Amino acid sequence: MVDNEVSTTPDDGRDETPNERYDRNWNELMQEFRVLQTGTQIMAGFLLTLPFQQRFTELGPFDHVLYLCLVIFAVVVTLLALAPVMLHRVLFQERAKAQLVHAASVILLVCLVAATLLFVGIVLFVFDFVVSPTAGLWAGGGIAVLAVLLWTFGPKLLRAARDRAARDYPSGNASNS
Repeated sequence: MVDNEVSTTPDDGRDETPNERYDRNWNELMQEFRVLQTGTQIMAGFLLTLPFQQRFTELGPFDHVLYLCLVIFAVVVTLLALAPVMLHRVLFQERAKAQLVHAASVILLVCLVAATLLFVGIVLFVFDFVVSPTAGLWAGGGIAVLAVLLWTFGPKLLRAARDRAARDYPSGNASNS
């Protein structure tokens, strides 16, 4: 996550200027977008091949609507993930790195939520068609619950580990990576 405020005090653990911090945060965000784009583009590609499969004609009305919604969702996520690159290109050399970092951070969170919903929808779609509508609801719901658990407890567990390390190693000998 990107800091909303940039600290230049020595206790922040880094010896960097505000501009260096924005550059580092920007690079970290771009790496996160690369990871996100790989997964969403693979899913978009998967969805785009389905109409050319023989069994596609067997889809019921619900599955057709769900499929089209998933295609739109995949394209929207892909376009959103490209937005920071476009913003950077348009605002290049306008000394707007702080605003770019903030905007990219917000866009990344929106993309992560949207990608999660896309993956839940794809699981629902596949299980609905291959097994049954009930199996689709259970599988999609299970993935949704897993996502909520990861998003809720993942950060809490990492913060607790960080706080524990800070208590156990007050002189700063704990790893910050």
